[in-house]
Amino acid sequence: MLQTRLATHQTRPGGADLNPHLESILQRDSYFQFLTQSKSFLSTQPEHALRLDDAGKLYRELGFPGGRKVSDFLQRHPTIFATYHHADNKMWAGFTEFMEELLLEEKEIINEMESDRVNKVRKLLMMSKYKRIPLSKIHHCRLLFGVPDDFRDRVAKYPEFFRIVMEDDGKRILELVKWDTLLAVSAIEREFLVDEDRVKKMFKFPIKYGKDLGLEYDEMKKLNSLNTLPMVSLYSDGWRFDLWSLEAEKYRVGVVHEFLRLTLEKRVSIHHIVEFKEEFSLTRQTYQMLKKQPQTFYLAGTEMN
Repeated sequence: MLQTRLATHQTRPGGADLNPHLESILQRDSYFQFLTQSKSFLSTQPEHALRLDDAGKLYRELGFPGGRKVSDFLQRHPTIFATYHHADNKMWAGFTEFMEELLLEEKEIINEMESDRVNKVRKLLMMSKYKRIPLSKIHHCRLLFGVPDDFRDRVAKYPEFFRIVMEDDGKRILELVKWDTLLAVSAIEREFLVDEDRVKKMFKFPIKYGKDLGLEYDEMKKLNSLNTLPMVSLYSDGWRFDLWSLEAEKYRVGVVHEFLRLTLEKRVSIHHIVEFKEEFSLTRQTYQMLKKQPQTFYLAGTEMN
């Protein structure tokens, strides 16, 4: 599933039927955005605490609308957040003991799954055009893939996989050191080996037929099937295809599909995908491209311009 946030009107993209379950997930995410961002930001503060006076100025970092009282939001979640008087006679906000225990448990899980997260980043680099991605982009999307907050520091532990290059403007770029053929297999390719018929129905790239061809329905269906498969491997130099060719579109669709499969929840804001447009050779027509594949991608939320 993908979710969109640039709204023009409250209709489903493409006029398709709403999926109540998927739409409810989007609504839930909106409700919990404050919790997710506040937890992430507060975790980076010394002693996991912040003065309430300062919190009001950091509403963007904390994920709530400006002009709202932070204390009101905190009081709605007494299991997670606590407020208290500090020695400076100011009100401070921090985590409850229960939440601190959860954070320790989360840290243990992150450490246990570090090798898996490293492989996710390696696959992202292998998908990219020049096998390099700005570290800032990976950090910005870290929650999507379960990448730890301190991944930038952990990179040094894996010189056999990664190299950090500093560009003239000070931007740090993460580069792939070594290609791994075992990782260069997409979810589509693995699923094709298990259920070929199902994968054949996942994507459609229909072509227009002239009336003079006189094709029957079954003949058109067979021709469209040939036009759909084989998909172009996204772990290839698919970016070299002519930008508007069928092969290039297959490649870009495959890239988005693999990007989603690498995420923890198999869903993402489309703006996170577009953030990687240079690295993954995506175009401004990415949203329209995905609308043509409703059997595989669900565009939740409101329609984009």
